[in-house]
Amino acid sequence: MDTQLLLLAALLLLPLAALLVAKQRGTRGGKNGARLPPGLPLLGNLLLLRRSSSDVEALLRRLVARHGPVVSLRVGSTLSIFIADHRLAHAALVGSGASLADRPAVTRALLGESDNTISRSSYGPVWRLLRRNLVAETLHPSRVRLFAPARAWVRRALAETLGREAEEAQARARAPPPVMEAFRHAMFCLLVLMCFGGRLDEPAVRAIAAAQHAWLMFMAQNANVFAFWPALTRILLRGRLQKGLDARRRQKELFVPLIEARRERKKQLDSPGGGGGASAAAPDKETTFEHSYVDTLLDIRLPDEGNRALTDDEMANLCSEFLTAGTDTTSTALQWIMAELVKNPAIQEKLYSEIKATCGDEQEEVGEEDTHRMPYLKAVVLEGLRRHPPAHFLLAHKAAEDIEVGGYLIPKGATVNFTVAEMGWDEREWDRPMDFVPERFLPGGDGEGVDVTGSREIKMMPFGVGRRICAGLGIAMLHLEYFVANLVREFEWKEVPGEKVDFTETREFTTVMKKPLRARLVRRTTG
Repeated sequence: MDTQLLLLAALLLLPLAALLVAKQRGTRGGKNGARLPPGLPLLGNLLLLRRSSSDVEALLRRLVARHGPVVSLRVGSTLSIFIADHRLAHAALVGSGASLADRPAVTRALLGESDNTISRSSYGPVWRLLRRNLVAETLHPSRVRLFAPARAWVRRALAETLGREAEEAQARARAPPPVMEAFRHAMFCLLVLMCFGGRLDEPAVRAIAAAQHAWLMFMAQNANVFAFWPALTRILLRGRLQKGLDARRRQKELFVPLIEARRERKKQLDSPGGGGGASAAAPDKETTFEHSYVDTLLDIRLPDEGNRALTDDEMANLCSEFLTAGTDTTSTALQWIMAELVKNPAIQEKLYSEIKATCGDEQEEVGEEDTHRMPYLKAVVLEGLRRHPPAHFLLAHKAAEDIEVGGYLIPKGATVNFTVAEMGWDEREWDRPMDFVPERFLPGGDGEGVDVTGSREIKMMPFGVGRRICAGLGIAMLHLEYFVANLVREFEWKEVPGEKVDFTETREFTTVMKKPLRARLVRRTTG
């Protein structure tokens, strides 16, 4: 019903919109007479409101095949430009980096709240401050090492869960449950601990996970709809908007007390006689970490805003971003990689041989330092990210000024996106691109020495490229390598009889397996 109202409103406004578009096309041109990229007529773009993300992806493939690697779609007042060529993507994101480093105002347009987060902030001093804080104070290798005990705890809990589920399924002669829920919960527990500095009890973690999921689903299902003339959609879709406000309020009800607890702890440690001494931390040292992401947020001051501290609402939004960025993306990538290892037992066995040769049988786990000595492990993870990137598109960029890419004008204010998955599947760059071949990242392969940051060239870009590249690239690779290695060392992953691995995709917050992975896990013997 909501979409029908939008279509009706759009048809009523169509003559005016067409006039404005025609005026823009007639008056705006590049220095060399560049025109806007080709795409659907305005009326055709209205159909996008009724399409799923997978349908839009298929539509873009057809447009690119017909018009070339730079195409446009217009939904309401927003011009969206898509770039499907890796060389043009490099020219846009690296060559014209500052011009495309901005973001459209999303949460501000929807909910009227601050966009002061790393992923959503406009390109400027606030964004630089927030990103620098995250990278230096939480994601720097010296800080990441502080959370090694947390990763070990989560690894043990995940292995116990998977082992128990496998044994119960075997005892009852039934298929084991999908592994994705266990993956997601494990990653979420780890990120909650890193964010808030403590091991919360299970009900608290589940409550936060439910609040996060409600918010993510709201954004995934509504961001494009609300982008259709925001002033109009905020009026027509008041009921839907209220659901988003409710989801955001629930997050803050859960996050703010946890933020306040770290604030009080910081006051105690900073008080005379506290001094960071053992007396303040000893009672809860088994469940409370000395460092957390929230601790760093409490220290931030915004120089351009009177040197004020972040508000609790702003910190809650940053915590939500932190949990989102490292949970679904990592658990999704982990599921795709393990699915490929189930489907390709020879690859799994080759990886297991490397793990055994590196770690032997005496160690309790594959340590984080051990993963640095496993080139085939890194190749398996990179191939998983190339073949099954969790995000098929980046978060939208916004042009800060008129620029020209591939002979076309990208006007100031247009949103720009990139076909991440298609670039990783480009048969001009990759041999047998739809096959899972980790060896391509070893010496002599077509992915040898690939630069996932895209600074030199772009062949794959699962973390984005340029100034807005994912700040968590390093820790994401660490988590994937660490958990893949330990899961393969702990269990042999086999196909469940009658449950063939199905690589059909579906879009949720990330691009996941439409039929979630079920695997028969056989605990490996040591010695």
